[in-house]
Amino acid sequence: MTRPIALITGASRGLGKHGALALAAKGVDLIITYRSQAAEAEAVVTQARALGVRAHALALDVGESATFAAFAEEVTQLLAREWQRTHFNFLVNNAGIGIHASFEQTTEQQFDTLLNIHLKGTFFLTQALLPLLADGGRILNLSTGLTRFAMPGYAAYAAMKGGVEVLTQYLAKELGPRGIAVNVLAPGAIETDFGGGVVRDNKGVNDFLASQTALGRVGQPDDIGGAIAALLSDDCRWITAQRIEASGGMFI
Repeated sequence: MTRPIALITGASRGLGKHGALALAAKGVDLIITYRSQAAEAEAVVTQARALGVRAHALALDVGESATFAAFAEEVTQLLAREWQRTHFNFLVNNAGIGIHASFEQTTEQQFDTLLNIHLKGTFFLTQALLPLLADGGRILNLSTGLTRFAMPGYAAYAAMKGGVEVLTQYLAKELGPRGIAVNVLAPGAIETDFGGGVVRDNKGVNDFLASQTALGRVGQPDDIGGAIAALLSDDCRWITAQRIEASGGMFI
């Protein structure tokens, strides 16, 4: 049986890494991207291969949409060379950064950086890769719990993710005729290096968020990695145009 192939952006670290390895554990081949952490990306590739799948890493800056056509050609060549195939099956738009600033203090440069990476990047990278995505495939866009509940300092970041959530519904509608399911996964507070590692490293922040979560703790990267793998499994084939929050029940 031919194994599916997943392309995951920003998988050299954090949630992308854990999503990639969770998929590898389920027998999914991988194309992962990284912006600057080549050694870390190759370490993920090595771990994935140890699980028995094929895996490769490609450089990509999702904030530079002018490079997407060349990246799509690179993916085309990689698929032909390593898999003798013309299409991959799953696209996970995960790459991103966090910028914490009050609404009053958010600069236009910060706003544009978030816009280019999270919203424009997701829109136009998906567009560029769409001819390579197999009919019956899946797209999973990463969002945030901050589109449902508001915490000071994340107005620009959450606004971009809100745009991603609306885009997801439109993609589901327009790509439905090809049998492509499109969903959003919205993590809550997770112990990673995201946003400077504040949830992981600041005990006061960690304790407060844990106290506001129904399951009594903040999330671990594997919690989201497992959710990514689950949503791309055949068991979830009938789910599309949905926002699935994986937050342990934050602020309910």
